[in-house]
Amino acid sequence: MKNNSFENTGHQKRAIAINGLWAALFFFIATMNLSGQPVFIQDSLDAYIQRGMRQWKVPGLALVIIKDGQIVKQQGYGVADIVTKKPVNTKTLFFIASNTKLFTGTALSKLAYEKKLSLNDKIIKFYPWYKLYDETMTREVTLKDMLTHRIGTKTFQGDFTFWNSKLSREEVMKKMKLLKPDQVFRDAYGYCNSCFLTAGMAIPKVTGKSWETYITDEILTPLKMKASFASSNHVDKKLAAMATPYTTSFTDTLKEVPYDRWDNLGPAASIVSNVEDLSHWLTFQLDSGRYDGQQLMPWKVIQATRDVQISTGSRKSSLFPTHFTGYGLGIFTSDYNGRQIFWHTGGAAGMLSNVCFVPEENLGMAILSNNDNQNFFESLRYQILDAYLGVPYVNRSKQLFENFRDEMDKQLAEIKSYCERVRFNKDHKLNLKSYCGSYSNKLYGDLTITQNGKHLEIIFHSHQNLRAALSYMGNEEWLISYHNIEYGLFPIRFKLEKGKPKSISIKVNEYVEYDPYEFEKN
Repeated sequence: MKNNSFENTGHQKRAIAINGLWAALFFFIATMNLSGQPVFIQDSLDAYIQRGMRQWKVPGLALVIIKDGQIVKQQGYGVADIVTKKPVNTKTLFFIASNTKLFTGTALSKLAYEKKLSLNDKIIKFYPWYKLYDETMTREVTLKDMLTHRIGTKTFQGDFTFWNSKLSREEVMKKMKLLKPDQVFRDAYGYCNSCFLTAGMAIPKVTGKSWETYITDEILTPLKMKASFASSNHVDKKLAAMATPYTTSFTDTLKEVPYDRWDNLGPAASIVSNVEDLSHWLTFQLDSGRYDGQQLMPWKVIQATRDVQISTGSRKSSLFPTHFTGYGLGIFTSDYNGRQIFWHTGGAAGMLSNVCFVPEENLGMAILSNNDNQNFFESLRYQILDAYLGVPYVNRSKQLFENFRDEMDKQLAEIKSYCERVRFNKDHKLNLKSYCGSYSNKLYGDLTITQNGKHLEIIFHSHQNLRAALSYMGNEEWLISYHNIEYGLFPIRFKLEKGKPKSISIKVNEYVEYDPYEFEKN
């Protein structure tokens, strides 16, 4: 008798393969409509955004999606201001914050291509007086080190001193010698805004133009980003197209917050733009440096910004189809369901941005929003990626919101307990005058504590308008509540010596900086 086992196995394999092809074709048809776009993008995206904005308390959001050289979606949602109810449209301006970094990285990559500098140039070549914490770092640190967050400091280290402060750019650079690293130089990643400032400060040295002028002349103007500009200090509510910034941090209620004034960190954060202009930037990225039929920059300039210089993660994500993440010259890159994606987020006071592009799929997007205490701007990016890259549907907004809601509930319960303790101790008999006076921190500078009735008031001298109230909670703890809610609401302590205050430990929102500052009484 003939043995048919091999033949039957072959038939089975062919049947399985054919069934698999039909299944794949069915999945493709089910997820793509006649326009060639995913069904989710065409049929469900608007409802998803509107539902997510309500849940996350996002007043306004603007979105652009580009696929295969065409704008698939470019739209505003919600309002730019909750009082005037002015709607967000595609021209509404937002801070793009740290999405500024790729502009700076691209500018320096272009100058390196033109042989006007090298990314391996030492910072002391441009600023002989520049110093980091130790001599070796000072002598060796390069532009590339600064652009890739690898000087060994912690993420956000120094930002309380630098963010929205009175310090000039060079004053920020001079204070960087006081940032004591807790990691090995060039061995570990620690996100560093002052590093990007320092790298950007090479631009005026080799071009004779300010960072703002160079970015405008070489990138914004050629890309016809006519509404965009590179100075946060010129933003106010008189600018008709500008969105108003809001937060729900520490309150769970939308509160308007001041516009950032951080031109002193300009190369790290200060570009203002809208989704119409960012569509030009995305086209430029997806078309290898071309825009409007012209090669504005050589491909090698763009390519150099994307080369991974330091790993930021190499473990499989529990939520997303991602395994590896790295950082180039102002841009993150990772795998996502078998494709290489590039992205960066940006956080300003009251605003969050997201820019992402997938060259293999000729796909790009930008998301701008005006509440800084939400992850909807991230869940929306993941949802769009899932739709285009063939990931089975998971409601990313719901997925991220559950943890966010738990954290907010915990924070609000803590704040309620702090306030109850303040009320319980309102008739304290402390000698508040003994706490008053001048206090100093070597990195930050000076603050002054004064008495205000049964409370204390802090004036931070390195900032223009930063103040905080101190209310006694009992057990030698005080509740610090900043007049600008962005900086937070926390229990803090004075260090006492023989019953008299010797120092105070000041904490700020981790959005600004993670570690507290110790201020010694003068």
